[in-house]
Amino acid sequence: MSAEPDGPEDRLRRFATIWSRAVYPVTSTAATRPEFEERLLPVARRLSEALRARSFDAEAGREAGAALVEAHCTDPEALSRTLDCVDAYLVLYCGDDGDRETLRTRSARLQHAMAAGFARALRERTLAEQEAIAKAALQAQGVVAQALHATETRFRAVFEGAAIGIGIADLDGHVLQVNGALTRMFGLTEQALLGRNVRDWTHPDDAPQTWRLYEELVSGEREHYHVEKAFYRPDGTVLWTNLTVSLLRDADGEPHYQLALMEDTTERRLLNLRLRYEATHDALTGLPNRTFFVERLEKALAAGPGQRFGLCYLDLDGFKTVNDSLGHAAGDRLLVEVADRLQSCATAPGEMVARLGGDEFVALTTGPDTRRTVDELAGRIMNALLAPISVDGRELTVRGSIGIVEGPAEERSAAEVLRSADITMYRAKAAGGNRFELADPEADARAITRHGLTTALPTALDRGEFFIEYQPLVHLGDGSVRGAEALVRWLHPQHGVLSPDRFIPLAEHTGLIVPLGRWVLEQSVRQARAWRDANGGDALGPLRINVNLSPCQLTHPGLVQDTVEILERTGVTPDALCLEVTESALIGADDDLLKPLRRLAEMGVDIALDDFGTGYSNLANLRRLPVSVLKLDRSFTQSMQQFPADPVDLKIVEGIVALAHSLDLAVTVEGVETGAQAEQLRILGCDTAQGWYYARPGPPERLHDLALVDATG
Repeated sequence: MSAEPDGPEDRLRRFATIWSRAVYPVTSTAATRPEFEERLLPVARRLSEALRARSFDAEAGREAGAALVEAHCTDPEALSRTLDCVDAYLVLYCGDDGDRETLRTRSARLQHAMAAGFARALRERTLAEQEAIAKAALQAQGVVAQALHATETRFRAVFEGAAIGIGIADLDGHVLQVNGALTRMFGLTEQALLGRNVRDWTHPDDAPQTWRLYEELVSGEREHYHVEKAFYRPDGTVLWTNLTVSLLRDADGEPHYQLALMEDTTERRLLNLRLRYEATHDALTGLPNRTFFVERLEKALAAGPGQRFGLCYLDLDGFKTVNDSLGHAAGDRLLVEVADRLQSCATAPGEMVARLGGDEFVALTTGPDTRRTVDELAGRIMNALLAPISVDGRELTVRGSIGIVEGPAEERSAAEVLRSADITMYRAKAAGGNRFELADPEADARAITRHGLTTALPTALDRGEFFIEYQPLVHLGDGSVRGAEALVRWLHPQHGVLSPDRFIPLAEHTGLIVPLGRWVLEQSVRQARAWRDANGGDALGPLRINVNLSPCQLTHPGLVQDTVEILERTGVTPDALCLEVTESALIGADDDLLKPLRRLAEMGVDIALDDFGTGYSNLANLRRLPVSVLKLDRSFTQSMQQFPADPVDLKIVEGIVALAHSLDLAVTVEGVETGAQAEQLRILGCDTAQGWYYARPGPPERLHDLALVDATG
């Protein structure tokens, strides 16, 4: 066995060799096979570059098809062999290390472009030949009426030797003469064709204007026309032609005969149909692909008043597990079986199923009553997935989540419908899967807004769209301001000021929470330094700044180093900083997760356990956590806004405060909104509090004013 070619040029040369060997036997050329190969080499190089280009260039394929015609490869078999060769070997020898599925798709599109270029070049060549024949026919038109015309010999040579079919008929449509090419195209003898009337050659696929143009020609209203026309052969097969019909006039300019020139395009048409099928159908399942489905959906949405549509968007639950555990070959067999089952669910008029890609399928139903039929279609799909599927001797249970969109035509675009269906499908998946959900415009709007915020997040920090508000922490014993909690806000260009609950989960999901959290920490610490400098050092006492830490920041290896560098850069002592971590983030935390918090606590940074009471509240676990502050969740103290307070809540808070103090932990209470609530918490022994009773979150200047008023009394 010979070794594979080493370099790209060797592989390109090998591809050109295979191509030339396949096509040369059906090529009308005086060149030798090696000379023919050298002629194909630059064409192969152009195809190779187009295969690997960043964006698809159909012109490369069209040029390659035209190059075949220039090389005298005009036989349809030459094009068929070329496309087979490109399909089998272009990706293999010229694809390098690119993604094979992407390259195969690109190769198929190049084949389609090659066929189009071949057809266009061949048509131009044929039309040139037709023009030459027509000129000869016009010069020799007197031959039919005057057999002894001087140009008979030349006309006969052109007439009989032409590769295209030629026929001459009188103005009544009776065939008078045909050449050999025309008899071969129809599969009839010359005697069988002579005397036939062209008006008998109608076909159901004739374009509406075909016979109108014919009548205008024989009446002398036009000189020629060109159409694509089908004819029946005696064996029942169809002959497709490019037909040009011209009017021949006598010496006095009167209409005398009609001349028909026919190019056989049957093989080319079948090839185009095959390429069209491959371009619009999924290679694995045979279902219509995304391109085909979107075309069909667009037609359904343009159906007019009174028409409706229903769409089911299906995604298989847990399909990735099949690929990861059994391999992609098993996953492909599973998809094929699912496709077969889905196809059996959509057999009624106006229904179809397509594969969008991966494990995503869509089913469409149309008509005046899709409110009912789309629910029935979704039910049939869910039932079709109930039976296990056997793959490699294993019985696999398949489940799916379906998003349903239904409504009147002409209200939404295809892209909007698919987006809504996709969003709804993920809502069904988030609800546990193995179910279907109906589209909800409000839910769609929230999801679209969420997506818009997610995509805007990466640049929002660079554009300076985030800012920080501060809510004071007040000592319950003497009412003095001891510090503030930093609360980040997003000033969005379209949506205005957004609170953290709108974007912090998105930042955690995208990983932006780490740089955003670092920015919040540095800005907050700088503000603490600014407060101190504005009041002559510690004239107001140390104002501590509380900064929230996301669970994602806890696992980031740079947390301790970033914190140390920020404190050193700003000249702020560690005891002026308190990092707040939610209780849920530390439930079940191991030593590796707690290690950075312990290092920060050893430096003098306070660690607060935020939202205490919303998790499992494992009080015994407090001893191993490096925390110095408990922040009670507002749910414990809401009843204290009224007098008298719930005695059970009072006992719970009293017990937590006593336990915290016994462990040398300070207690801060969130959500204080009334004076009665603040007084009750003071009596229970809570240390500090924050809430709207004291101040809403605001700019740093407000906290400074509050602290100054408190200090000067």
